[in-house]
Amino acid sequence: MKFGIIRERKNPPDRRVVLSPEACAAVTNTHSEASIIVEPSPIRTFSDSEYRSKGFTVASEMEKCDVLLGVKEVPIAALLPNKKYFFFSHTIKKQPYNRDLLRAILDKNIELYDHEVITNTNGIRLVAFGRYAGIVGAYNGFRAYGLKHGTFALPKAETLPDQNALIAELRKLTLPNIKIILTGRGRVGNGAREILDAMDLKRVNVGDYLEHEFDQPVYCQIDASEYNKRKDGVRGNKADFFANPQEYRSNFYRFARVSDFYIAGHFYGQGAPYLFTREDAKKDDFKIGVVADVSCDIDGPVATTIRPSTIADPIYGYDPQTETEADFKREGTVAVMAVDNLPCELPRDASVGFGEAFVKHVIPAFYNGDKDGILERARMTQNGKLTERYAYLKDYVGS
Repeated sequence: MKFGIIRERKNPPDRRVVLSPEACAAVTNTHSEASIIVEPSPIRTFSDSEYRSKGFTVASEMEKCDVLLGVKEVPIAALLPNKKYFFFSHTIKKQPYNRDLLRAILDKNIELYDHEVITNTNGIRLVAFGRYAGIVGAYNGFRAYGLKHGTFALPKAETLPDQNALIAELRKLTLPNIKIILTGRGRVGNGAREILDAMDLKRVNVGDYLEHEFDQPVYCQIDASEYNKRKDGVRGNKADFFANPQEYRSNFYRFARVSDFYIAGHFYGQGAPYLFTREDAKKDDFKIGVVADVSCDIDGPVATTIRPSTIADPIYGYDPQTETEADFKREGTVAVMAVDNLPCELPRDASVGFGEAFVKHVIPAFYNGDKDGILERARMTQNGKLTERYAYLKDYVGS
């Protein structure tokens, strides 16, 4: 089996890669039948010379490969027919902007495997960048806090080499006695918590967070069962919430009344209640002044997130009274950090973590007959048609 590491061609440029040089070496050391060719790239976080130093061919020879590995969508003009591709296609939710891409994949008889649906038998994702989104999102949130209040000015995450450098900058800060609320206990939420813990911030439980004041900055991490409750008053739980989101209403506002800074790292599912609405944000006792929305659902569960922001310009202000964008430093506005491609700011660490998971879970499937069904579940197209699992996209592609 010959794997190709393709050059990322989507704009804006993405410096991440599926397999680092070390991950490539792990593949070929473990599977003697495997070989890897790396397409030259001027932007990849690992240089061409780093791959060559590990003994890998760097050449524009992707047509010689069986399986092509990328991160972002491949532009239609760059797709090679009759190949197996792995990348985030952003089509499984029928995203209109990628309809033509999926049509082209079918027309070119490409076998597409989407990273987003590489799962175990329980539907849990096996490869993802979510941890790094949480890490960078939390850092960016503190940067937004400092800029809004004029108390400190952290360097942009993209100018720092790795997670340790982010932590080193954060540990220099002297924070006021603020309360930080963090939603989510998955990859994103726990990635954000890594940053909070590395800063030695005190973690407190829900009861203490809501009822007490502290003489130091503190944070509280909550999950779906703590920021939602059943409409009928019956005690709910996380499993019930995800199975019956329509039976719940938000119980988040009690946190909004006492929190200064909110990090949104939760997963938001169809039919779930909004955490707080635009009407909530208008209330006199709504206290949140900074939102780091890592989840970044536009006009969704976090009402202050009205658009995604960019790495180049990561912070905007939301005026709750007019429901419009405003200067984030102005009194009464909420500073919003809603960058939707946060792992790109930590490309080296993110690529290493992603590659380790890919080598552990995906590569073996090519050599063990896919005994755990990992490839089968992730395979969206085959022989010019949608596979059975993704047949629901037929109306999307118009076939």
